[in-house]
Amino acid sequence: MKGLKNKIVVITGATSGIGAACAKHFAKEKANLILLARRLPILKELSKELTEKYKIKVYCAELDVRKKSAVQKVFAALPVEWQKIDVLINNAGLSRGLDKIDSGKSKDWEEMIDTNLKGLLYVTYEALQFMVPRKSGHIINLGSTAGHDVYPAGNVYCATKFGVKALSESFRIDLLDKNIKVTSVDPGMVETNFSKVRFHGDESRANKVYKGLIPLSADDVADAIIYCATRPAHVNINEIILTPIAQASANFTYRKEN
Repeated sequence: MKGLKNKIVVITGATSGIGAACAKHFAKEKANLILLARRLPILKELSKELTEKYKIKVYCAELDVRKKSAVQKVFAALPVEWQKIDVLINNAGLSRGLDKIDSGKSKDWEEMIDTNLKGLLYVTYEALQFMVPRKSGHIINLGSTAGHDVYPAGNVYCATKFGVKALSESFRIDLLDKNIKVTSVDPGMVETNFSKVRFHGDESRANKVYKGLIPLSADDVADAIIYCATRPAHVNINEIILTPIAQASANFTYRKEN
């Protein structure tokens, strides 16, 4: 098992859900963190909590991964001591709407494509500028079971997660001679604010998503990511698919009646 003490880990979308859980799990392993997200006040609160509890170093920056120039600016501004990036966790992502293709909203489509694909590409490119010269690093992309099985009205979200799967496989080939690991962690149903965001804040609709079953938690996914990041130097976990026991795939779940 490879240790994470004093390693530098970049986490996008770090203010909530899986991103925040990853920050806490990696901090517990004594990694130093670069936390990136749109809500800087929450990042600062999380940073204070982690530095006090785990005695690690945390660098925070406000970032909307959809904006290429902002991504470039954040990475260009990294102090020298933060440039030795060991792990990048491409967690920032979202789903908007659950509409059939003939009634979908182009604004929702663009937000998903810009965040889940273009944002991932922008951040990965910048991180690689520090990893490639050292021939060392690990890229961990947050995929989804939606990148393996499409489901009704999932259209564009599923397409972005199929895209993440394709990018992960392509990255692995492109970086084969650079000694850089590439992993895709693809969870099924996880109870975070994912569904609330999908349904534009409609909590009653979001709560129905998890009714009758026990979903994964953000900590469950973070635990899988820690596992991938702590394998021996010669071992790469290409892909992990994890679901709650009540979910067989994106389309098949078992729900107990109340």
